[in-house]
This record gives sequence, C-alpha cells and structure tokens, in this order.
Amino acid sequence: MIPDLSFIHRFVPGSSEGTLLLLHGTGGDENQLLALGRELDPKATLLSPRGQVQENGSLRFFRRLAEGVFDMDDLEERTNDLADFTLAAAERYTLNPARIVAVGYSNGANIAASILLRRPKVLRTAILLRAMVPFMPETLPDLRGAQIWIGGGKQDAIIPRANTERLAELLSGAGAEVTARFFDAGHALTNTELVLAQRWLKERWPNDSLTNFG
Repeated sequence: MIPDLSFIHRFVPGSSEGTLLLLHGTGGDENQLLALGRELDPKATLLSPRGQVQENGSLRFFRRLAEGVFDMDDLEERTNDLADFTLAAAERYTLNPARIVAVGYSNGANIAASILLRRPKVLRTAILLRAMVPFMPETLPDLRGAQIWIGGGKQDAIIPRANTERLAELLSGAGAEVTARFFDAGHALTNTELVLAQRWLKERWPNDSLTNFG
C-alpha cells in the first residue's frame, strides 16, 4: 500500500541519495526554504512540508501560548505527526531514511529538535537554525551517532543565546555530535553561517557534489 501523506508539501526530486527535510519558520510555508535547500545541496531531493497550525494567519508546526512558551500537549502531538509523515514520505518516494537531513529555521528548527528528542530513530542528522530547547525530556534519548549543526544569532531578540546553548548541551548529553556556532546577527540568517553549514554537510556527504555560496 502507498502510505497516506498527511501534510501539504513540496517534493523536488534530486540526483543524489540525500534528502533535505525543509522545515519553515513561523509565517513561512512549504516554499520558504526551497532556495536555501538547493544552495545547501544542489543535488539533494527536497521534501518541504507545510505547518498545520495557524497563529494569527501565520503557519507554524505547533501551537504556542506566548512568545517562547509552547503548548506542550500540542507539541507532542505535532512532533509525532511530522515524524510519521517523514517516515511515510520516505516510503512513498523511496528515500533513504539514513540520508534524510532536517534543515529547520526557527519554529521549524524547534520541531526538528523535538523529533530528535522524542523520536530519535527518525532523524539522525540535522541543521538547526535559530533553535531553542523545545521541551525537557524526562529521560534523554539515545542520540549516539546523530550529527547536528546549530546556528545561533548573538543578537537574537527572539531566541536568547543561552537557550540555544542549552539545546546544544542537551543534544550533546544525549550522545549526539553537536557543532554549535554563533554569529553577529539577530534572528535572520547570514551568508556566513550558511557557507559553514554547507561545508559541514559536505563533510558528512563527501560523495555528493556541493557548490559554494557566493
């Protein structure tokens, strides 16, 4: 049977074995990160779902009660829904689950972190841009072998550096190999960090041909 895919999404086939799972920020949609994904790896397949939550007309992947205060019950439900979608999409499109890399920005990075902490077998590689601790697990998952790159802004007024640092420590404490970098920026991304994220990804996918920014 062909699995049902519960998220509206964009699927852009690539010529390599890798897939980038693109997770947009608040107010974005399934198109927001396509260009970024293509920059990170011009040969990868792109899988970009649309968040299913509306907040004042803006799309998100899970509900929040206030800025930085998450609806934990909804976060758990939406995390499992997105994890299930990722597995179903891998089956539907014949993707290699071991070569799926989550690339999340802000709200998308937070739900990617939530999948890592709640469903660690679904994602083993992630690029988290402007992420924070989504929740504190009662028991740390086994993330040995997982590889995670985190990019934070030193002047980010939405996500304080200390919160991103706690996320890096949490994931590292679970056994993941974590690279955390902070840049002279706010919540917006910089070209410098995308260059570094691309290089990091290329080191993990050495057989894929990646072009450079600029």
